[in-house]
Amino acid sequence: MSSPRRPRVAIIAHDGKKADLVAFATYNRERLKRCDLIATGTTGRLLVEKVGLVVERLESGPHGGDVQIASRVVEGLVDAVLFIVDPLDKHPHDPDIQTLMRICNVRNVPLATNIATADIVMSSPLLWAGETVDVEAAI
Repeated sequence: MSSPRRPRVAIIAHDGKKADLVAFATYNRERLKRCDLIATGTTGRLLVEKVGLVVERLESGPHGGDVQIASRVVEGLVDAVLFIVDPLDKHPHDPDIQTLMRICNVRNVPLATNIATADIVMSSPLLWAGETVDVEAAI
């Protein structure tokens, strides 16, 4: 019998959406504490400093962080990606962003690109299926 494991969630937010992400993470702090979190550079720092979460920090998105997360998705090490995008801003590393999104679709990994979808992903019983806690009580 395999032992239960915590959901593995990757978190990224474009600069114009970082405040929204901090508000989301603060509201969902208790759920996020029950996850193994990885995040790109500044996003991870904000989650640690502003929300008090334990986060494995990778490079910033423009320096390869999006690709690092895509690699973890390929390796089967990520259960969900919360990538809060700013659709009204240009991003010089857009090819990396598109790669991450494509890999999530190829690997059938849930990908939330806005706060509303992130809320749905975080409250899905499917994300918590490996935990031994009562999922209904957690929602």
